[in-house]
Amino acid sequence: MLNLHRLFLLHELRRLETMTAVANAHSMSPSAVSQQLSHLERETKTTLFQQVGRRVVLTDAGVQLARRAEEMLGLLETAEAELALAQGEASGLLRAASFQTPMIALAPAAVSVLAQQHPQLQLEMSQQEVEAAYEGLLAHRFDVILGEDYPGGQRVVRRGTDREALLRDPLLLVLPDAGPWADAQTLGDLADAPWALDPSGSRTGIWARTFLRQAGLEPRVSFTTSDPLLQVHLVRTGHAVAFVPGIIASEHLGGTRVVRLPGDPHRSLYTAARAGAAGHPSLLAFRAALLEAAGTLSSLEGLEHFRH
Repeated sequence: MLNLHRLFLLHELRRLETMTAVANAHSMSPSAVSQQLSHLERETKTTLFQQVGRRVVLTDAGVQLARRAEEMLGLLETAEAELALAQGEASGLLRAASFQTPMIALAPAAVSVLAQQHPQLQLEMSQQEVEAAYEGLLAHRFDVILGEDYPGGQRVVRRGTDREALLRDPLLLVLPDAGPWADAQTLGDLADAPWALDPSGSRTGIWARTFLRQAGLEPRVSFTTSDPLLQVHLVRTGHAVAFVPGIIASEHLGGTRVVRLPGDPHRSLYTAARAGAAGHPSLLAFRAALLEAAGTLSSLEGLEHFRH
């Protein structure tokens, strides 16, 4: 019988394309990956990869076996999910990854729900940006991740994953409650304001700069940080203006003026898991707990609307 771990490494070589990338993804040395795949060649009595220049490339047989390995891994996860569902209780270890704002606004309530409703389930959460979280999910380091899509951006969907909508999160403008920008009524009033924005290559940073430029504003970025609470602190102390996601607005924006943006832009939050595990009771429990946590968020009704 073929070794499942070696089949997984072959699948990973097809996905990641280099031995070094596979080694880095799984805390192995490239030589250890190579040794395992050489063992697989001996088991199958088939040439699965070959050296082309400085790279290792899968042969046609290697590609085909890697595809079958992906199918087998998915079927194994489905079988495990079905067995767990038959036992009827969410239990064991569930490894989740999330970017910062859901960790702040949703994770505490979701953890409380799980502790009350599924005490046998152990949850481990790691803060990861969406791209790194997806890599960890596909490499089986995480079981479920939280992601986000921004208006006008490319919708992130990875092959072999199951994606479920969580909530639509309004994107808001936060201003100091005193000083030269406190009484701004239009985006044009902020033409000379210092901004605190996410890095320009990030999902949030791309959206923010695109939104402002479409409104005819070239932002003067004085502070670059992906930490929304630091951005808010810079606003609260009168040093910047910034965008904030609605899910942290009610709890963390005291001492600021928060307004809705023209066009009422929203981002979409979702969970993603490997497709084979979509029916696992632990995953179902986690997704349900997140939805329950999202339902407890304070309403943003009554916020004033900013004008163009």
